[in-house]
Amino acid sequence: MSSTNKNLIRSFIIVPLLATTLSMNTFMASIDKAMLAADMSTETSLSPEAQKLQLEREEKAAKIDAYYAKYDMPLKGTGMKMVLAAEKHGLDWRLVPAIAVRESSGGKNDCKNNPFGWGSCKIGFESYDHAIEVVALNLGGDNPKTARYYEGKTVRGILQTYNPPSVVPTYADEVIAIMNKIENIKV
Repeated sequence: MSSTNKNLIRSFIIVPLLATTLSMNTFMASIDKAMLAADMSTETSLSPEAQKLQLEREEKAAKIDAYYAKYDMPLKGTGMKMVLAAEKHGLDWRLVPAIAVRESSGGKNDCKNNPFGWGSCKIGFESYDHAIEVVALNLGGDNPKTARYYEGKTVRGILQTYNPPSVVPTYADEVIAIMNKIENIKV
């Protein structure tokens, strides 16, 4: 094969390869630039009140996650889910994570993805996120089937319904103590 033919064949292989590589790099750079612009516009498009609320959520979630991480609990990383579920269902943000600590050591001793002992641990969940949402829904009095037990109650009232003093006399105090530890953890 002549050197001219070899060069011609190389050009059919190398030129498109280089063009693809160059255009792919340009393409990837444009995606990175667009993502950065989108992140910046999202942050700046929030009102000052919304920015403050988001910072509060992030701080609360960080405290939950730090508490779980400190004791190497499987629920670490679910802090924001718990904060949002508590907000959605009108609960104290510390309640659901504290119940999980008391009931299963933060998921270490869960039963069927149920770190809350919900339904005396006879009820399983497809994931921790699903368990968080269902338990918050019920404790917040937003499930019509259980609202009569939880709706409008204080934290202590919710806890005394969740695990009555006739069963575990110190349950409410134990969970409230854990809630205070979560709130006071350094992040």
